[in-house]
Amino acid sequence: MTTTRFSEAQDALDQAVAGWNRAGSSWNADALAATYAEDGLLFGGRPGHFVGREAIRGYFASYDGVILAGTMQMSDTELRVLAPGCVLAQGMVEFTFTLAGNEQTRSTLRATLVLTQVADGWRIADHHFSTIPAAPPLGKD
Repeated sequence: MTTTRFSEAQDALDQAVAGWNRAGSSWNADALAATYAEDGLLFGGRPGHFVGREAIRGYFASYDGVILAGTMQMSDTELRVLAPGCVLAQGMVEFTFTLAGNEQTRSTLRATLVLTQVADGWRIADHHFSTIPAAPPLGKD
């Protein structure tokens, strides 16, 4: 990846994360969903695979009254430009949440995002976060 392409990929990630954080600052399910592509995919913190912006909105709305605010910060991120207007970001994400009762929590997860460029910026086309395994998942306890 050339320096210019890396810069563009980093800008795409920065824009997508900033949009998510703006929406998460008041845990607005509609605004959070708007940071995803219309046909976006999400594997999040609840069982199931959420496909399409309306399903993704429902996912975020399922936390109403539980999460009051949230932010994410990406780190140790590797970026790849997959095609013009398509960026892969993989690394770690740290979530900071304010829960009901003003409880503050943090979660560090593995993160993969695919970002797609639209007329007014970048949207999340695919979001997959997962816990860090304590041991290799070899099917043994």
